[in-house]
Amino acid sequence: MHGKGADMSVLSAISVSRRPVLGFVAIGLMWGSFAAQVPVLKSQIGVDDAMFGLLLLASPAGLLTTMWLAPRVDAKLREQSLRLSVVLLAAAFLLPGLMTTPVGFLIAIFAMGLASGLVDILSNARVSELEAVHNRPLMNANHGLFSLAYALSALATGAAREAGWSSFAIFAAISAVVLVGSIWMRTAFAPVSDEARKSSVLPWVVVLLCGGIVLTAFFVEAVVESWSALHVERTLGGRAAEGAFAPAILGLTMAFGRLSGQAIAERFSELAVVTLGSGMACAGALLAAIAGSPWVAYVGFGVIGLGTSVVGPVAIALVGRMVPPAQRVRAVALVMVMGFGAFLFSPVVVGFVSNAFGLRVAFAVVAALALIAPLLAVILRSRQAQSP
Repeated sequence: MHGKGADMSVLSAISVSRRPVLGFVAIGLMWGSFAAQVPVLKSQIGVDDAMFGLLLLASPAGLLTTMWLAPRVDAKLREQSLRLSVVLLAAAFLLPGLMTTPVGFLIAIFAMGLASGLVDILSNARVSELEAVHNRPLMNANHGLFSLAYALSALATGAAREAGWSSFAIFAAISAVVLVGSIWMRTAFAPVSDEARKSSVLPWVVVLLCGGIVLTAFFVEAVVESWSALHVERTLGGRAAEGAFAPAILGLTMAFGRLSGQAIAERFSELAVVTLGSGMACAGALLAAIAGSPWVAYVGFGVIGLGTSVVGPVAIALVGRMVPPAQRVRAVALVMVMGFGAFLFSPVVVGFVSNAFGLRVAFAVVAALALIAPLLAVILRSRQAQSP
């Protein structure tokens, strides 16, 4: 009974948000393929862990520019903003497979970050607007489809690598799929008057606390996305397909966790969801750190995926509910940009820790950082209790 009700809740949520959900799917397909190709892309440009981590900083640099760009693109392109951003995303992900130098890879990563940031912010903003219109949670189902697309893309990429496909050929095939999907991505647009925007006040403390929770969750996710394949192949001696299976495990478990979270979010408090999820992420990262074989590491990555899956969407949904409607797109953009900061810090932290001590120690550091989110959730609940 409960399982059937949860399934119907997920299907209904996807139906309501069927246009913006395609944006989440597009991002998942692209980054899932990228994660599964990290070992070959790193070898292609000939750099060590520390330099590769520094080059990956170009992605969050591109993401951060979207804090300024996304609201302007949305206001200018209106109903077409999400669709055209996805077209840009498909074009940007053709670049990394062509690059053989660090400078070229840097440019490619920046373009990928910029394009995916636009799609991410606009998709989340559209879903947040639909939540307000329909007065129901939709965010977990949408993020769940992202994770499912990410996992399937990573698995398909691993198979393609084993079959001898080049990086460019893999990216080109996925870009073609994304371009076809963009045909159905024209979304409704709710204009906000200058008067309404100026008369409403953005609650900065709420934005910063929710953004901090998202940042912590995305940090854990980013580390597994970017470094799990390398951990399996180099630290644990796995093959290419076994390495690609690591980010796929993350995507599959995050998909399951988020789709289940569509029902969980309606039954438990935000604090309980964030605390349990972060504790699981901590335990999973520790297991990955001490793993002696790829299969033990897979279990750790799976526990991380289940735990961290619901933390970010809960915080994004919270900020959408707690700010004035006229400030919703801006607030979501700010929270998402704070979350994107995870992709700024994680390459530096993991790259240098790995270079100095190895990936085992890096995953142990991630386990400790996962516990920051529950502390921020306690402060946020305290502010909610104090509000009239």
